[in-house]
Amino acid sequence: MRKAIQFGAGNIGRGFAGQLFSESGFEVVFVDVVQKLVDLINERRSYPIKMACDKPWTVPINGVRSVSGLDVPAVAEEIKSADLMCTAVGVNVLPKIAPTIAAGVKARADGNIEKPINIIICENLQNMGPFLKGEVKKALQQEYHTCLEDKIGFVESVVGRMVPVMTEEQKREDPLLVIVEPYKHLPISKAAIKGEWFDVAGIEPADNFQSFVDRKLYAHNAGHATAAYLGYLKGYEYVWQAMNDEQIAREVRAAMEETGRALVKKHNLNAADHQAHVDDLIERFANAALGDQVARVGGDPMRKLGPTDRLVGGAKLVEECGIFPEHMCKAIAAALHFDLATDPTASKVQEIVKEHGAIGALGEISKLPEDSPITKEAVKQYGLIIKEFNRNR
Repeated sequence: MRKAIQFGAGNIGRGFAGQLFSESGFEVVFVDVVQKLVDLINERRSYPIKMACDKPWTVPINGVRSVSGLDVPAVAEEIKSADLMCTAVGVNVLPKIAPTIAAGVKARADGNIEKPINIIICENLQNMGPFLKGEVKKALQQEYHTCLEDKIGFVESVVGRMVPVMTEEQKREDPLLVIVEPYKHLPISKAAIKGEWFDVAGIEPADNFQSFVDRKLYAHNAGHATAAYLGYLKGYEYVWQAMNDEQIAREVRAAMEETGRALVKKHNLNAADHQAHVDDLIERFANAALGDQVARVGGDPMRKLGPTDRLVGGAKLVEECGIFPEHMCKAIAAALHFDLATDPTASKVQEIVKEHGAIGALGEISKLPEDSPITKEAVKQYGLIIKEFNRNR
């Protein structure tokens, strides 16, 4: 049996990657530092994932075991005989697992393992391949650098499956349970693959990988954020409630159609295929079974208003493609009103807006010039949007 090493046994590790590998006939070895989780996986050798939809069903994931991430020699030995690796640990944790991956690379080189191995990187940030490779290289002696270059593929991916925050009641139901949406598609960078690639259910090695990266950020993430920020203005708790509001749903679609036209133009996408993707996303945003909260999706507005992130970056993309980003600017304006007291960066955004106004905030947070058409439109919308969306919290 082929073996996949999965760094991170959390929601994406168990609820997405683990499912894809298990269904494709791999033994899945989870690497995690939470000992209770490691022990429970080893005790049961399986876990359930439940599909969040109108008629939910449960999928048992079998053929799994786990190793403590604190036991570096044991993990290195697992990597030595593995066929595939994957990370889903969070961007900030990647440097912490890099020495362990390096130990595995050394074990493979010392064991004269000629077959290359690929690491699928399921982390929510661009350019994670070069970053993780650099961290692993730092932990390797010079004599193993050739093996790293020739035998290890650092393969970026675009994770589109939505995994909601589970309630305490759901966690009590089964500590290994993960609730996910049925969507099951993982594009990966074909150019980064080293050696043979195994067919894995749901995984698509893509030649035009950057188009998937941009589509995730400027269609999926931008649309999701627009729904959350407009939903917050109207006092909704859940994204599905916002999407059931005709006014918000129209605005979300309009924003996604702006970025959609730009994405089609930039990447020469099939317009009908992209429209079908947008339609599917809108349907998924409205999935009440996901229980996706406005506070979570809209959280960390400082980052989401960044110069290249989903909203401002999306508006720039639209503008660069010769389209005026009216609806993306409205989403930016809504984000500037996100004043959730329990969100640390929301409070910071409000402080900046209070001190410098909306125009100054866009300059400081989003690095937009005062005379930018995006700035002018977003500032205009900032003054109008409260009345338009009847803030009633």
